[in-house]
Amino acid sequence: MTKPTELKGRLWVLTDPQGKLYDDIDTDMIFHNRYLHITDIAEMGQYALDNLKDWENFAHKARPGDIVMAGKNFGAGSSRQQAVDCFRALGISAIVAESFGAIYKRNAINSGLPIISLPGLTQSIHQFKTGDQLKINLETGQLTLNDQQTFRAQPFSQVQMDIYQAGNLFAYGKSLKE
Repeated sequence: MTKPTELKGRLWVLTDPQGKLYDDIDTDMIFHNRYLHITDIAEMGQYALDNLKDWENFAHKARPGDIVMAGKNFGAGSSRQQAVDCFRALGISAIVAESFGAIYKRNAINSGLPIISLPGLTQSIHQFKTGDQLKINLETGQLTLNDQQTFRAQPFSQVQMDIYQAGNLFAYGKSLKE
């Protein structure tokens, strides 16, 4: 089964109480350590972002297909896989940020969660609003906001696309043996 290389969804722009795009959202803000006893991925979604000021109710409002947008260094901190899995459990179709923490980036790619790096996002953030529609072309890196304005993000590398299409790194590895 081939996954779509073009995603479209409702945008959630993660801003702080002053309305500034959140930078340095760490894995504890995404999925707090008080929930680490949860091992069922399906149960993790309800706790996504509930340790991020003003976003505690995000999981109750999010719908499958939604897209999350944040600033620099999204997913900084620990190698907490639950910080990726909670978004997968909610059906979040992609995360767009100016940059990602290295371990978070690797975990997301390996899990088949589309993450999109948009250089210069913090300078152009005033153009994006929660509730907007965002279309993402994973192959070209083109983002289209409300079917009008376009932005150039980093396209998927070939290996990132292969892992995404396979579903995750394990499925990709298994497909190489077949």
